[in-house]
Amino acid sequence: MNEFEFVKSSYSSDQANTECVEVATNVAGTVALRDSKQTDGPVIRVTDTAWAAFAGAQ
Repeated sequence: MNEFEFVKSSYSSDQANTECVEVATNVAGTVALRDSKQTDGPVIRVTDTAWAAFAGAQ
């Protein structure tokens, strides 16, 4: 399995019990997401194209 390097989203709060997401973009063609409060939990992987469409949607 690829080794993802997760970074906490700049939109995530530092307050306890809030919604936080971490994103990894270090693997070519893939964006991985996980809950920053459950770093050993599930990881969602999408293509970089799908992520760009999602992130650009308004």
